[in-house]
Amino acid sequence: MNLRSKLPHTRTTIFTVMSQMAHDYKAINLAQGFPNFPPASELLDAAANAMQRGLNQYAPMAGYLPLRERIAEKIEECYGRRVNAETEITVTPGGTAALFAAMMATVHAGDEVMVIEPCYDSYLPTLELCGAVVKRISLTFPQYEVNWDAVQQSVSAKTRMIVLNTPHNPTGSILRKADMERLAAIVRNTDIIILSDEVYEHITFDGEQHESVLRTPELTERSFVISSFGKTFHVTGWKTGYCVAPAELMREFRKVYQFMNFASFTPAQVAFAEVLAHKAHYQTLPEFYQAKRDYFRKLMADSRFELLPSHGSYFQLARYSALSDMNDSDFAVWLTQTHGVAVIPVSAFYADSTDNHVIRFCFAKTEETLERAADALCKV
Repeated sequence: MNLRSKLPHTRTTIFTVMSQMAHDYKAINLAQGFPNFPPASELLDAAANAMQRGLNQYAPMAGYLPLRERIAEKIEECYGRRVNAETEITVTPGGTAALFAAMMATVHAGDEVMVIEPCYDSYLPTLELCGAVVKRISLTFPQYEVNWDAVQQSVSAKTRMIVLNTPHNPTGSILRKADMERLAAIVRNTDIIILSDEVYEHITFDGEQHESVLRTPELTERSFVISSFGKTFHVTGWKTGYCVAPAELMREFRKVYQFMNFASFTPAQVAFAEVLAHKAHYQTLPEFYQAKRDYFRKLMADSRFELLPSHGSYFQLARYSALSDMNDSDFAVWLTQTHGVAVIPVSAFYADSTDNHVIRFCFAKTEETLERAADALCKV
C-alpha cells in the first residue's frame, strides 16, 4: 500500500514519550501536565448521580444548555462580558479539540497564521493539515515576553489568524493589559482572527489578573477563546472544554465540530453545570496552585537548577546550565533514567528545536510527590 502521510514530520508527542519513560523507569512524573490528586468529591458525586439518573445519551451538539448558561454567567462575572449561551458557546471534548475545530473552520490553504513559540504541540500539526503558511514568532528569552514589534512586522495581507496562549504553556508567562492593547492596535482594520488558548485561565499568581481577550471588546469580536474544565477542576481525563466566539465565528466552528465529535460526554457536562454554581472552585484556584508553586520552589532552593519566574499555569521552568552542557532532550532522558524524575525539554515546544538548556516541571502534584522529586533533584 502506497501511503502518503499528511503529517510526514510529526512524531509521537513529547508528553507521551516522557510519561512512558517515567513508567518504564519508575520515575516521578513531573513531565506531563496532570494533577495526581483527586478532584472535589461533589464533582464526582454529581457525575455519578447524572449517570444513575439516566443522563447517558447524546447531549445537544453545542453542549448541555444549563452548562453553557453557567459558563456565560462565569464569563460575565470574571471578565464583564455578556455571552449568548445559545449562539456563542460550544462545549467540546477538551481544549485541543476546540483548537482543532477553530483552525479547521477558518484557516484556508495558503493563509498565513502567526504562532508564538514555544507553543503547545497541537498548533503546528493542525495548521499543517489546514495548508497554512505558519509564521513563528519567538518569545524573548529568558523573560518569555511577546515581541510585538516582530508581530507587527510579520502581518501581511494574507494573515488570517494569530494564535495566543495565556497563561502560557510551557513557560508560565502571562499576557497583561498592555499586551492586549498592543494586539488590538495591530489587528485593527484587518480581518485577522485571534485564537486565544486560555485553558489555564484560573491559574495566575501573585495577585496578577488573567487578561482574557474577553476583557477587550475590540478583540472579543474577532476571537475564539478556548478553556478547559480539566485544568480548572483537576480532571484532565474527563476531556471537557469549551469554545467562546461571536455568533458568526461560532457558526463556522460548529460546522466543523459536528463532524469531529458531535457531542461531549453528557454526565461530565451535567456535573460541571452543577459545581459551577459554587464559585469557590475556581475563585480559590490561584491561591491553591500558588501554594504548590511556592512550596516546590522552596524545596528546590538548594538545588543547582535555576528556576525561572512562573506567573501562571502549573508549570515551572528551570535552567540546568550549572549541571550539564547536554542538549535539553538528552538531559531530560538522563534525568529520568539516572535520578528518577521525568521532565519535559522545552525545545520540544519549538518547530526548530530551539535549545536554551531549559526543562519544564509540572507542580500540580501532592506535597509528598513534590518532596520526593525535589529530594532527588537536589542531589543532581
